[in-house]
Amino acid sequence: MNGPDDRIERHLLREGFVRIAGVDEVGRGPLAGPVTAAAVVLDLEVVCEGLNDSKKLTARRRDFLTEQINESAEVSIAHASVEEIDAINILQASHLAMERAIAALSPMPDFVLIDGHLLPRGLRLPCRTVVRGDAISVSIAAASIVAKTCRDRLMVDLAQQHPGYGWETNAGYPTKSHRLALQNLGVTPHHRRSFKPVHNILYQDKTVTN
Repeated sequence: MNGPDDRIERHLLREGFVRIAGVDEVGRGPLAGPVTAAAVVLDLEVVCEGLNDSKKLTARRRDFLTEQINESAEVSIAHASVEEIDAINILQASHLAMERAIAALSPMPDFVLIDGHLLPRGLRLPCRTVVRGDAISVSIAAASIVAKTCRDRLMVDLAQQHPGYGWETNAGYPTKSHRLALQNLGVTPHHRRSFKPVHNILYQDKTVTN
């Protein structure tokens, strides 16, 4: 089978669950910007074709699928800020964004499928993790697409406020040009100070100043 399917969701429906949310996050690796999570409750009778791991899709295809998902499913998106990432670490911040996305669904889901192998500590609903879930579950794949589309658009907006870092194309990830811009232009308020490349530049600056 190429791409995700609805077998996990169908199994849960047979077990009596009726509102199954797929949840995924995007943005754990970038040096800048928030981490973003999406929670999606699909109508399995009208799942749009072509759902897949968002990283395997072009930006144009993700944009198209995001519109389709928003029209046919219940969608919630949430973020954890750069300040939260620096305060509690990126893993806990990504889980916080997931919890916020789930909590914003109304009514709440009665079962949650989480991409990865770790469950958010604050989640108090029936749930399970799915390793490589965005390639296995249509619900998680939909969440992956919506989250990435949202975060990429957010980084394009931030790129207009802070030109030179290439966020409109690298989405804050540590590309060679982004690292070079950090050296030449310095650290913005949207950079994650707890991440080593950013921390090292700040530390060097302090050392030079002192």
